[in-house]
Amino acid sequence: MTDVDIGPTGVLPEGLAFLASGGELADAMRALDERGTPLGPAAGWSASLKATVGFMLPSQAQMVLFWGDDYLALYNDAYAPTIGSKHPDALGRPARDYWSELWDDLEPLLSRVRTTGETYTAKDRPFVLSRGSGVEQVFFDISYQAIRDEAGAVAGVLCIVGETTKRVLAERRLKFLVELSDRTRAIGDPETIKAVVAALLGERLGVARAGYAEIADDSLTFSVTRDWSLPGVAGLGGRYDLLAFGQEIADDLKLGRVIRMENVDDHPLSSEAFRGLGAVGNLAAPLMKDGRCVAVLYVHTLEPRRWSDDDVALVNEAAERTWSAVARARADRNAQESERRFEAIANSIDQMIWSTRPDGYHDYYNDRWYEFTGVPYGSTDGEAWNGMFHPDDQERAWGLWRRCLETGEPYHIEYRLRHRTGAYRWVIGRAQCVRDAGGRITRWYGTCTDVEDLKRAEGALRELNDTLETRVAHEVAEREQMAEALRQAQKMEALGQLTGGVAHDFNNLLQVVVGNLEILQRNLPEDAARLRRSADNALIGANRAATLTQRLLAFARRQPLAPQPVMANSLVTGMAELLTRTLGETIHLETVQGGGLWRVEADPNQLESAILNLAVNARDAMPEGGKLTIETSNAHLDHAYAAERAEVQPGQYVVIAVSDTGSGMERATRERAFEPFFTTKEVGKGTGLGLSMVYGFVKQSGGHVAIYSEPGVGTTVKIYLPRLMGESPEEAEIAVSGVVPDGSRAETILVTEDDDDVRMYSVDALRELGYRVLEAYDAASALRLLERQEGRVDLLFTDVVLTGGMNGQELAERARAMRPGLKVLFTTGYARNAIVHHGRLDAGVELITKPFTFADLAVRVRDVLDDRPGRPKG
Repeated sequence: MTDVDIGPTGVLPEGLAFLASGGELADAMRALDERGTPLGPAAGWSASLKATVGFMLPSQAQMVLFWGDDYLALYNDAYAPTIGSKHPDALGRPARDYWSELWDDLEPLLSRVRTTGETYTAKDRPFVLSRGSGVEQVFFDISYQAIRDEAGAVAGVLCIVGETTKRVLAERRLKFLVELSDRTRAIGDPETIKAVVAALLGERLGVARAGYAEIADDSLTFSVTRDWSLPGVAGLGGRYDLLAFGQEIADDLKLGRVIRMENVDDHPLSSEAFRGLGAVGNLAAPLMKDGRCVAVLYVHTLEPRRWSDDDVALVNEAAERTWSAVARARADRNAQESERRFEAIANSIDQMIWSTRPDGYHDYYNDRWYEFTGVPYGSTDGEAWNGMFHPDDQERAWGLWRRCLETGEPYHIEYRLRHRTGAYRWVIGRAQCVRDAGGRITRWYGTCTDVEDLKRAEGALRELNDTLETRVAHEVAEREQMAEALRQAQKMEALGQLTGGVAHDFNNLLQVVVGNLEILQRNLPEDAARLRRSADNALIGANRAATLTQRLLAFARRQPLAPQPVMANSLVTGMAELLTRTLGETIHLETVQGGGLWRVEADPNQLESAILNLAVNARDAMPEGGKLTIETSNAHLDHAYAAERAEVQPGQYVVIAVSDTGSGMERATRERAFEPFFTTKEVGKGTGLGLSMVYGFVKQSGGHVAIYSEPGVGTTVKIYLPRLMGESPEEAEIAVSGVVPDGSRAETILVTEDDDDVRMYSVDALRELGYRVLEAYDAASALRLLERQEGRVDLLFTDVVLTGGMNGQELAERARAMRPGLKVLFTTGYARNAIVHHGRLDAGVELITKPFTFADLAVRVRDVLDDRPGRPKG
């Protein structure tokens, strides 16, 4: 059996939670897919099948579920011993294959329940069952109930059973012995006694005939009538086949001849030969006297039959008791022995046994009754038994008992009996009368069987059936909610890929525009005021376009982040002045800072931009003024919260909540709020990229963002950023200077860019800064330049995305192999996996994002050449 991988918390994999409370059978069900059963892996079972199996496995009642058209068998640990060697091969297999010996009897019962949907119950229902040691007759109390699938159709039959074989056989044996004693007590003629016993035994065992062979003159005379029809097997048979004593004896017996055997004590058919004889078609029991066999009681059938130990004991008991009746001298002693045996048998049975006189006066209870009730011996004799019943059941039980006493009908009732603990438990009471030869009732014998566990199981099953539809509907609704969340996440991911690609191409165009506008600004005459204003306005528009592309990249989660340890309280405090100026006088700003706030790891510039975007959106939602609240706190998102939202991991988070008292949003608006270019503002009043930038930044930082809004009340946007665990270096202070640093002709820079216009601008700008510049249009040409260049090359300035089959990262690795110590500065308009992983720059990577300005380029190149690591521009 293969073990299922269970995590350190002991939680089962998804879809197998219903097996958590099972035992050996739960393990077997998890391994069913390896056996190739028609049911398939347990994780893929239907909701109704999972619910039924989950109810069945921990139950102490014996349960077996026959599922589907082939009646595939699933059962619990309590049921497994009932089928003996059929387990475990029968699990998950068609019932016809493993219950073949009783299929003609069982299949109509199962088909009836599946067809009608009605419950079928029976008490002491007989079956012929093979458990590995031969076919035997068994008895069960059964309750077969229909199990419906999600569509309401009957998909299986749940069988709750309790084996009663031992009790039924014991009751039959007890009744026979009592009847035998009563019917022979007053008979004085030995031959009459023998005839009565033979008839009674044949009736009780269902055999063709019973009789006696007696010992006379030290020999055994035994005859078999000529209707003997068992071919090939002779005589008394069983464990001692008469063929072992010679073919001649066998032939004589089959022909019905009288056989006379001398010297019985020394003959194989003496006491040792007769001891415990159980036959294929017959059975014989010896009666011993002074160590020798004095008589044999024999029975035989016309068809082969397997005799049980109870049958053997019954015949032995009949022989002993009958011979006692015949032997008058031992009548009293045998009667006393019979009484003791009766009590021993009664006390050996699991059920409570009682007996009454013909008028219904209770004068005997076995030990099980007193063990169950806990009352003193003799305290329930007479009519005191009724006081042990539940008050609501006493009148009903008493009335039925009085009617049975009057009519002689069998007594059968279910009632609640007070247990020794004081609780009432359901039991089944049964009784039958014994009549004499004249038909008069001479005694009543009854049993009480505890069925509390069966009742509870039936009640639980009814509750399961009653609530199954509701629970299935709830589970379907949860799945639909999860599917909707997944569709929303997939939609946002698709939009992100589209906008990221557009931003990449647009950034290359903007680099050319911004770069050349800066060159134009620097070279315009001082007196060309009009041209300078035009160039300034054009540059402002280009920078605004660059900001839009940065927001697109943020939404697409393709912007390179430089995360640092951040204290949200300090960051919000530092933004207070900027927010106050931005919001205006009509908006009241309030900050509520949580105590003991955890640190997060995030790009502080992008986090400030996200909070500013939310504040501006909130301001626009409050045109008449209002209140804006920024609140920080710690939070824990549990598994239940995460399961309902795609891409959310359970754990500890720091929450930054931005709330306004503005107009709020309808549900349709909330569902589209994070989509790029979606806006409810008038044309020209917004791009629709503010919230999408926030969404992309938070997701790229491993966090979660949620909107709570109600029309006319206001909106709250919550940013959840993962808690930074462990020690981490604090954010370094970065000095900002307005000076543009120059280069030197002694420093050589190799520029590699496949866009001709961008390469031309970069080369001109670096030369204007004073550097010696080499240029290449792809990686291969850059490597050739490095091979031919005799002098030193101080810096490789390369685009990440290059044509020709080799990207910038691969070029940098090969260039550093050729020139150890070569410094590298990357540039890109789109964060690629070559240098950015999980939204973060790889360790040691220096980057400037497109479009960059002349001053940005000058500072970043100087920082890299002077070994001053910095953050990516943009």
